Amino acid sequence: MTFSGASFMPGIELSRVLYEEAVRPLLGEVFPGLRYAAARVGGGSEVLGFDTPRSADHEWGPRLQIFLTVEDRAQHGAHIRRMLAKRLPKQVRGWPTHFQETIDPLDPVGRMQLTDGPVSHRVDVYDVEGWLAEQLGLRTAKADLSVREWLAMPQQRLAETTGGAVFHDELGTLTDCRRRLEWYPEQVWRYLLACQWQRVSQEEAFVGRCAEVGDDIGSAVVAARLVRDLMRLCLLLERRYAPYGKWLGSAFGRLPVAESLTPTLRGVLAATDHPTREAHLCDAYEAVASLQNASGLITPVDPKRRRYHSRPFLVLHAERFARALARTVTDPDLCTLPLVGSVDQWADSTDLLTRPHAIRATTRAVERTVTGPSATGVVS
Repeated sequence: MTFSGASFMPGIELSRVLYEEAVRPLLGEVFPGLRYAAARVGGGSEVLGFDTPRSADHEWGPRLQIFLTVEDRAQHGAHIRRMLAKRLPKQVRGWPTHFQETIDPLDPVGRMQLTDGPVSHRVDVYDVEGWLAEQLGLRTAKADLSVREWLAMPQQRLAETTGGAVFHDELGTLTDCRRRLEWYPEQVWRYLLACQWQRVSQEEAFVGRCAEVGDDIGSAVVAARLVRDLMRLCLLLERRYAPYGKWLGSAFGRLPVAESLTPTLRGVLAATDHPTREAHLCDAYEAVASLQNASGLITPVDPKRRRYHSRPFLVLHAERFARALARTVTDPDLCTLPLVGSVDQWADSTDLLTRPHAIRATTRAVERTVTGPSATGVVS
């Protein structure tokens, strides 16, 4: 989608222009003395820095969030939205500030359109606690988060919360919550790394077993899953939240290890026979295992490939790394959990990873799971 006179710029920069040239002056004029934060956070490829001209075809453009106190939002929130609908400029740097929603009641999508009337804008007004409840399913922005809450929050949503940019923050609460959510507590991080190695362990022998029974496509599918798990493992090791599938490769490509590891992963995906596939996978296992050893989180474990028990398949036996990490997990709540991990590690629904109502339901499900009879202590 293009507009006359509009040249593409990263969406975060377009949001900054919207705030500095339009929203800030209007708030200062109409609501003098109002304390607020202004940011572009939450959903959208631009928040993660992955937007391109293609992104302009839906829910991309001059967008912003204004954060008030709970009391000020109740008193002024609706007035601010109405005022901006009347007084926002129709365009910013050639891009319309008016968003026309599609008529699909189940999934309305906003697309930029020029208008002569009031602007249906994307300047949303929140209080921080309400936004966190919608974004992450959290009940409060103030208390320290529990292990259960950390495990129930998808990394995609954490990346959206801590990504983007804050242009102004007199209140300080938005900046504070972003700082606290910037990365997992160390004990949670160690547990998630153990769980990710355990995921690799569970399937690494299946590549050979599928091929042995003549199921080459099954072997390739399992190998591709292992490639994805290794990419997510590299992101975990580099303390980067992994986005959902659409942006996983883009996020991995920004890691220091990507330059050396990508050719090996491509080799796995391009292989048309099991020996080639296995050789590339083992090269990848050894590279990521060496990264784990270099992290200093565990006593180094031998990173070399080996036979899968008595079977003629070469694997890493990744459970060795899972166990080494699990031995460093001392948090009493985490020590009672099996090596299953966070919602990202046991669920694969895009809706679950990106939609707020699904996150809240998952939070409740995780709480029931970790307090129920199945929460056996197998970490140590």
